[in-house]
Amino acid sequence: MSDIAVKINSDSLFAMQDLLQEQFLPTLEFCLTEFDRLQSEVERDFEVDITASIRHAHSLKSNAAQFGAESLAELAKDLEHALGEGDMALSQNLKNVLPAHISATKEAIQKVI
Repeated sequence: MSDIAVKINSDSLFAMQDLLQEQFLPTLEFCLTEFDRLQSEVERDFEVDITASIRHAHSLKSNAAQFGAESLAELAKDLEHALGEGDMALSQNLKNVLPAHISATKEAIQKVI
């Protein structure tokens, strides 16, 4: 989707590659699947357990930031804060754009590596 502004910090991504060496690709693949799992858990708990949704958004933010997915980390941070502040309208909007942003982020990371 061309209307999604994905920002990847390639320096962070390459720093993880240097750090993890031969474990980089398996760890990256795990992280990319975690993006989807955490998004699903935010979705699952959104109406029934806001605290859990906040935790899932926080984990997504952290995972994304570690691998240089800056725009995804920012989106997850915004969702985490909106949920924490009880702004359900904003939270709903952010939750709705999360799947497409994750998909675009995964594509962008694959292009960088």
